[in-house]
Amino acid sequence: MSHNLIPLKRCLIALLSLIPLLAFQVNGCEIRGTGDLGIVIERASGSIQVINTSQRESLGRIEGLGDLSHASAVFSRDGRYAYIFGRDGGLSKIDLLCNNIVKRVIQGGNSIGGAISQNGRWVAVSNYEPGGVRIFNSDSLELVADIPATALSKEKYSRTVGLVDAPGNRFIYSLFDTGETWVVEMDEEKPPTIQKFTDIGIQPYDGLITPDGRTYIAGLFGEDGLTLFDLWNLEKGATRILNHYGRGEQKLPVYKMPHLEGWAQAGARTFLPAVGRHELLVINTGSWDEVGRIAVHSQPVFAMSRPDGRQIWVNFAFPHNDTLQVIDTQSLEIIHQMQPGKGILHMEFTPRGEEVWVSIRDKNRIDIYNTETFEHIKSLPAETPSGIFFTHRAGQIGL
Repeated sequence: MSHNLIPLKRCLIALLSLIPLLAFQVNGCEIRGTGDLGIVIERASGSIQVINTSQRESLGRIEGLGDLSHASAVFSRDGRYAYIFGRDGGLSKIDLLCNNIVKRVIQGGNSIGGAISQNGRWVAVSNYEPGGVRIFNSDSLELVADIPATALSKEKYSRTVGLVDAPGNRFIYSLFDTGETWVVEMDEEKPPTIQKFTDIGIQPYDGLITPDGRTYIAGLFGEDGLTLFDLWNLEKGATRILNHYGRGEQKLPVYKMPHLEGWAQAGARTFLPAVGRHELLVINTGSWDEVGRIAVHSQPVFAMSRPDGRQIWVNFAFPHNDTLQVIDTQSLEIIHQMQPGKGILHMEFTPRGEEVWVSIRDKNRIDIYNTETFEHIKSLPAETPSGIFFTHRAGQIGL
């Protein structure tokens, strides 16, 4: 072979190797892993941004997602698809590699979050209107099960809240208006089975599940305390914990309900925002006894643990929603406070916790901070951002 042909042959091989990549680029998709991807909800514009946490950049915007004023998201097992739950009842499946909407259905009139099953085959949506839970095939978004909540009248059903996934392909949620918790078990071969627990407390407003998937806790808005279920021993039913915390003391007005899904577990302690109080409750994980309280800046909304459990980051309700506080879980002391701007709505840690991303709605930006030094690393523009969700949630129970 002529030496002159060798460079030409190498060029042809290089060009041929690019053909698959070029085809994907033409179709608007990328060939890449999904472990460092995520989304930012842009609540006022009905859009999301797809972001990359390694490069700290936006990869594009997806519009046409309806009312995202209280939107949340879960991810497929491979991290490629995000399922967005909109307040208008919209359920949207998003391809993070192609930056597009795969399918969108309007499944209810007023939705309040959702979950994806352990095996990734079903997506459940919790509805205020009509009250109940609807479950969909995660590939096609075809309806699999429609489970109305307890009827309040001929045309009205209880609002459903606190929907989480649990081991055994179960979904667990609570009924705000009737004080119940239901456990739905999915099966490929037969209709879902439902266990109903009544009289769990007045107005359960949210729920959480421990990272090991064993314990479900419903927060109560109508009375002090919480209700716990041991999912290994469901036959025991509901157990009340933290009864009468704060009873006899004057409560503060509740401007925004705290989110139990933003609770924090760090080692042997669990940190929960107290309803209508400027405090975090410190609980002994396992016995579920209160072991302390931490006075904080205002009414906490999210109390979120850094992945290593050493810090708790807390944001607050209006009118003091311009502040973040960081608590050391060993000393239980506030070690840092910052005021990035009005409308701090959500936080998300990178998978190993070296950074935290913070949405600042009123400043139209996302701030990124180093969690050791608290140094501001970078800001990204975003239109009225709220929820931030990274794909590492795909491998975690209850997220």
